[in-house]
Amino acid sequence: MLSAAETVRIYKNQPEMTFSAGQVIFEQGQKGDCMYGILMGEVELHVNGKVVETIQAGDVFGEGALVHPDRNRASTAIAKTDCILASMNKERFLFAVQETPMFALKVMQSFSARLRRLKQLG
Repeated sequence: MLSAAETVRIYKNQPEMTFSAGQVIFEQGQKGDCMYGILMGEVELHVNGKVVETIQAGDVFGEGALVHPDRNRASTAIAKTDCILASMNKERFLFAVQETPMFALKVMQSFSARLRRLKQLG
């Protein structure tokens, strides 16, 4: 079974993106128009300047901007290591959800696991 990140790679419509360690991928409060899958490396998610999670290859992030009406990023994403990411816009995301129900389940599992970890911190 494909990971969510691998599915993003399959359905992406842009070349893979590379980020150097320390490089900002997106900032909290920015409008977002895509989600990302980590193909290689690690990404830190910051909320209000504090690291709340480090995610790694195989995981996805930024999906909230595709499902919330305001499209605002809820966190800042910074490459912890050199990274290779695949991106997916809303049109491709909706297609993948419709055509690959397991992709939708993987994205929900990722989102749910992240929410559980954040709840444990509070």
